[in-house]
Amino acid sequence: MLKPSKFIAPEKPTLHPRNLHNGRYDFKALTTSCPDLSPFVKLNPYGDESVDFANPEAVKMLNKALLRHFYNINYWDIPENYLCPPIPGRADYIHYMADLLSESNKNKIPGSSVKVLDIGMGANCIYPIIGHCTYGWHFVGSEIDPMAIRNARQIVEQNPVLKDAIECRLQLSSANIFKNIVRPGEHFDLTICNPPFHSSPEEAMEGNARKWKNLGIKKTDANSKNFGGQNKELWCEGGEEAFVQKMITES
Repeated sequence: MLKPSKFIAPEKPTLHPRNLHNGRYDFKALTTSCPDLSPFVKLNPYGDESVDFANPEAVKMLNKALLRHFYNINYWDIPENYLCPPIPGRADYIHYMADLLSESNKNKIPGSSVKVLDIGMGANCIYPIIGHCTYGWHFVGSEIDPMAIRNARQIVEQNPVLKDAIECRLQLSSANIFKNIVRPGEHFDLTICNPPFHSSPEEAMEGNARKWKNLGIKKTDANSKNFGGQNKELWCEGGEEAFVQKMITES
């Protein structure tokens, strides 16, 4: 096991009122739901229970515990070096999308009738999991990475609560976003996306270096990523702005 750093997880900023992850993590409840988290939970210098957020295995195990405790997801895993998303922030995104849908539905959040397209779902399948388990929405998740698709499909297949609710589709052309994914006559109520934020590998690594600095750790390995991420997940030519502009053009 990696030696925990001296990093102390900061208080989470105010999240959406419906977000189940407001406030501090209840590690007693989480370790009860997921005993495998226990070895990663330590007391920080202030005497509070926490995990080492600089340890990728600790971060992944925390995600497993959160998904099991709050969303009844008994199987969840990602391949090594793939993006391990912070679940509270991803949940916030889904709740604000629910608010957006309610604006055109007499201020009521629609449920199982909603069909959502998640562009670049990732191996973690996190938006579809939270969206379906919270609101009953149905999802199509697209990906250009075959391994990510295989892993996401395995997550769906291993959790009965997700079956018949999430479909994973492989995008065969990196030049397209909606083409070859949206089928003729198919309708979606919502399109969501966590686009690659960086415009080059160098920019992605600079961003990662800032993360390590914020964790209070001097990291000599420039390729180390505490939250993981493949190149396709982290950067694309033109960065986030170019990716979103392409989505607008295609739509």
